[in-house]
Amino acid sequence: MRNRLRVGLVAFLTALLQSGCITINLPPPLGPLEEVQVSGAGDAKVLLIDLSGIISSQEQDGFISRPSLIATLKEELTKAAKDDKVKAVVIRINSPGGTVTASDIVYHELKTFKTARKIPIVASIMDVGASGGYYIAASADAILAHPSSVTGSLGVIMLTINARGLLEKVGVEATAVTSGPRKDMGSPFRAMTPEERAIFQGVIDSFYQRFLTVVQEGRPNLSMDQIKKLADGRIYSGEQAKAVGLVDDVGYLEQAIETAKKRAGLKDARVVAYRRPGEYQNNIYSRLFGFGHGLAGMANLDLLSLVRGGTPQFMYLWMP
Repeated sequence: MRNRLRVGLVAFLTALLQSGCITINLPPPLGPLEEVQVSGAGDAKVLLIDLSGIISSQEQDGFISRPSLIATLKEELTKAAKDDKVKAVVIRINSPGGTVTASDIVYHELKTFKTARKIPIVASIMDVGASGGYYIAASADAILAHPSSVTGSLGVIMLTINARGLLEKVGVEATAVTSGPRKDMGSPFRAMTPEERAIFQGVIDSFYQRFLTVVQEGRPNLSMDQIKKLADGRIYSGEQAKAVGLVDDVGYLEQAIETAKKRAGLKDARVVAYRRPGEYQNNIYSRLFGFGHGLAGMANLDLLSLVRGGTPQFMYLWMP
């Protein structure tokens, strides 16, 4: 349906253009990432990576579909791995988290890159770096949060829907024929049984334990008992997170860049970023609040698409 709408829109715009009624500057087609210099000077480079919005493997929809956050990050890291002048990476995080698997893939890719290149990675938490956002930050050598950042929310949530009451009101009944009594567990068309809830809880506990392990690996200054006390789902301000040991310092993005340079042993360095043709990069904050990014991306979040039509979805997500 969405594709048909796009085809219809293109046909409509084409007809208008041919009639000479309007002039439209269409965005350029997507191309490979290109390096742009953001600030600084010198031969060495500090790569600035933007990780904003819901962490998901879904493509970013718009007039032109864009690669998913995971695909873009992989492309950025692959390009950086081939550039010996990239001596450090700063990840600018502005995300409340996302799916368990997508968050873990991003974490894995960053850890793999760091092991291969052996260069420092510094995470800078902007408005929000919670749940899956913090999970990813734990891959960094140092984590900085802004004074007004929100972080924490360490844990797992399962999103699902129950449409049984709605179906009863409209006189619709859903019937499933299954090979076993648990095959349709989590179905949006019936209530969850206590036994099924226990099974889901077991899966959630497993993902939660992995979250705790990731935090412990990234925060060796904290014991597992301390992490468990912090990981009850609550959020923290930047100052609170520093006080309990979840972040190393409170500071702005410029300080995160300076931290990356210091850890890489650099006095001077160029801050660079990777962008698609036609995208604009003027300073270190550019694109942070663009379409589909940052907190603005929350307004475009379709929870029904995340639970895939009713299938339970496990999330590392802060969603009050």
